[in-house]
Amino acid sequence: MNIASFLYPKSEVAFITSSASMREALEQLEDHYYTALPIIDSEGKYVGTLSEGDLLWKLKNTPGIDFDNLDQVPVSEIEKHIHNESVSINAQMEDMLALAADQNFVPVVDDEHIFIGIIRRKDIIEYYMRNITD
Repeated sequence: MNIASFLYPKSEVAFITSSASMREALEQLEDHYYTALPIIDSEGKYVGTLSEGDLLWKLKNTPGIDFDNLDQVPVSEIEKHIHNESVSINAQMEDMLALAADQNFVPVVDDEHIFIGIIRRKDIIEYYMRNITD
């Protein structure tokens, strides 16, 4: 089986750019009820994952930051505590499953490392539940 059959395409995925502000990140998380977002650079490459916890730690540990000035803090200045490793769209199923075991989602990139979507652990579990229990 090809991992592309699990792909949730970029056009349907909430993500942020590395130049986005802390406020924009917080709003994206809130709007989509996510706990983490992929981060994409100006060239469209996947560069990391930003979590709710990252935002909370930044807020807690940075004097002078409050909800009124979050738009002045770029995402690039926030320490990331989660490292969701990406997988190539051409990767083997076993490679993707190994990552999904430890990550809620697996970012998927093309040969140029351009972000093309994610594979959600939820979709993998649902697929196997349907096919194992039938």
